[in-house]
Amino acid sequence: MFRILSLAAALLVAAATAAQAHTGVGGTAGLMHGFAHPLGGIDHLLVMVAVGLFAAHLGRRALWLVPLSFISMMGIGGAFGMAGIGLPFVEIGIGLSVVVLGLAVACGFHLPTAAAMALVGLFAIFHGHAHGAEMPETASGLAYGAGFALATALLHATGIVIGLGPGRAGAAIGHRALQTAGSAIALAGIAILAGYL
Repeated sequence: MFRILSLAAALLVAAATAAQAHTGVGGTAGLMHGFAHPLGGIDHLLVMVAVGLFAAHLGRRALWLVPLSFISMMGIGGAFGMAGIGLPFVEIGIGLSVVVLGLAVACGFHLPTAAAMALVGLFAIFHGHAHGAEMPETASGLAYGAGFALATALLHATGIVIGLGPGRAGAAIGHRALQTAGSAIALAGIAILAGYL
């Protein structure tokens, strides 16, 4: 199992070297475009799964409060972007989110739920702003945002399921699997950042 996870980590890092921290999928209007957007950018995919993995690691109320914090703050960041309110270093913030949340999973950070919510919420503002800045100011823009939020929630849920699954195989195997997944995410984030710095 460890070899399979290591291979998956290597593939993620290889894919991330060619990725940019903010990629688009087709147009920016409509529910389906919004839903597809986070699935087409490795940075968004990784950070949203990492939020779920981190929430699963923390357990209890964090299982739903940490992802809810991300989605809520992403919406606020999106509103700032749509309103044309500038936010410095958006792309770097997105890249750092992948590194930091990957490390949180790899190292098994034990943060209080409120601190974990603040951490993911901070990074969610960057993700939301990047997408809000390109959303049209129409009802289709609202549909795009709804699709993006739905895909985000499903990616968080995927991370939670993955994060809870290894524990059933045994504590040692589960811990090693999460370390490997978190390390792969963090390395991918470093590769993403290297393309911007």
